[in-house]
Amino acid sequence: MNMTTASKITLIRVAFIPVFMAFMYLSGGQANPWMFAALGVFILASITDYIDGQIARKYNQVSDFGKFLDPLADKLLTIAAMVVFCEWGSFPAWALMIVLTREFAVTGLRLVAVGKGKVIAAGWSGKVKTASTMIGLCVMMAFPGVTLLSWIVVGVVVFTTVYSGVEYFIQNWKCLWD
Repeated sequence: MNMTTASKITLIRVAFIPVFMAFMYLSGGQANPWMFAALGVFILASITDYIDGQIARKYNQVSDFGKFLDPLADKLLTIAAMVVFCEWGSFPAWALMIVLTREFAVTGLRLVAVGKGKVIAAGWSGKVKTASTMIGLCVMMAFPGVTLLSWIVVGVVVFTTVYSGVEYFIQNWKCLWD
């Protein structure tokens, strides 16, 4: 397989995840150099999401592998952060469950669609969900332990997650019954 530059950048994002998690655990959930290192790695990994998409479109490097790996890398990165925050009590398990349910449901819908020869592209609301989640998690890392801020982030994440999930199903419900 000849891997595109865009896919290589996406793989770098995946490779950042264990480094990010190590820094998060070393921080102990406190505002210290480890937390800021985790934040730096998370920001860098998040930026690669934008860069690989730009490269894929500009240089016609859109591939099936990239279509598979890019959203997976986003989910792994953001869920890794949410799991750590959940473990620390800053991100409630019910909210994490909503995020996981949406991700599994949309992935299942996409699999059914592919089985019927249809492709469900990433929608605008899904991109807003990803961006707002990444930004919100950055805020939680920049200001660890600030309860009100954490609850605002949780609210935004849950709202954008539910909204985008409902939108995917409303726009593509026929895939389930055709």
